[in-house]
Amino acid sequence: MIQRIQSLYLLLAAAIMSLTLFLPIATFVVEGTTYELTAFTLTCGDVSNSTVWLGILLALSTVLPFITIFLFKRRTLQVRLCAVEIVLLLGSLIFIALYYWLTSRLFEGMTIDHRQFGWAAPLPIVALVLSYLASRAIFKDEVLVRSLDRIR
Repeated sequence: MIQRIQSLYLLLAAAIMSLTLFLPIATFVVEGTTYELTAFTLTCGDVSNSTVWLGILLALSTVLPFITIFLFKRRTLQVRLCAVEIVLLLGSLIFIALYYWLTSRLFEGMTIDHRQFGWAAPLPIVALVLSYLASRAIFKDEVLVRSLDRIR
């Protein structure tokens, strides 16, 4: 049911989260060396450290809205999966903040010339709002269907 508004919300949330997987989350310039935090790695030239847990969380947050779209006949399950998506997005925001803080602490003795969040850092917040709106629209559909069943 792609024509439903909640399907569009979920599709936008999945597209936004897929951007988060590929765009840089944060950049650090430490004593002239640029470090880049992405979903799966913290890289500096050839050297990279793994941030696989953040990547797994972001990948799950990307796949779950696609799964939820195609369960349109089971609206209560859709509402529950939207709640799981919201929890995953909150967890990914916590992980992003944690990795940003830990990476800043990693360079404690050095001079940090510049540090900033990338384009991907605020995208889970947008996906969180879209998932909430989708959950609310699915719940409204469920209430409408139950009221129509009661009339029959």
